[in-house]
Amino acid sequence: MGTRKIVEIDRDLCNGCGLCTTACAEGALALDDEGKAVIVREMFCDGMGVCLNVCPTDALKIVERESPEYDAEAARRHVLRTRGAEAAAAVHPGPGEGATAPAPSELTQWPIQLHLISPQAPYFKNADLLIAADCTAFALGSFHDDLLKGRKMVIACPKLDDTGPYVEKLAELIRENDLASITVAIMTVPCCGGLERMVDRAVELSETDVPVETVVVGIDGQIVSRP
Repeated sequence: MGTRKIVEIDRDLCNGCGLCTTACAEGALALDDEGKAVIVREMFCDGMGVCLNVCPTDALKIVERESPEYDAEAARRHVLRTRGAEAAAAVHPGPGEGATAPAPSELTQWPIQLHLISPQAPYFKNADLLIAADCTAFALGSFHDDLLKGRKMVIACPKLDDTGPYVEKLAELIRENDLASITVAIMTVPCCGGLERMVDRAVELSETDVPVETVVVGIDGQIVSRP
């Protein structure tokens, strides 16, 4: 048992209105035989103090004292039994409950902007290369898992970048590194087609037969087409 925040009730101030008992989603409060609010079981109280907002007499407050830890699962079972499934779904989760770990990054090199990369960088040797329009990573929520994982990457915007040197630079990157494959990721918007054309021209100039595939991402964040 440790020290934590929990609701405390001033019985002298409590007028028995019962508003706190309905405001408490965890079912931690009830009225006793004298019509006063009491804590049913301390492990049901999450210490958030939502009940304080509805008390008309300020009979409730949050204090820090020794108490059993809040048990979300026990509170959920209690509410399921006393109020039903819909109410049980609203029980406040415990610490860490329902939380998801941050998705790991699949980025394995830096820099990534085509203007900044070096075609001689050793990590491009024999790599599967992703050439992505800037917006694809923002539109596609699963970009790292679906497109970047297992690939090296360069990004570019065919509309806003100074693309003059890009074809020659891509051709050099392709020619010097014996790439295993190239994946081009573009958006459905018309300007993105320029990136696909640049890659096609660069492959032609490199005089290699590296396989190229194109993935198209919609502005709704869905993959519209892929090989």
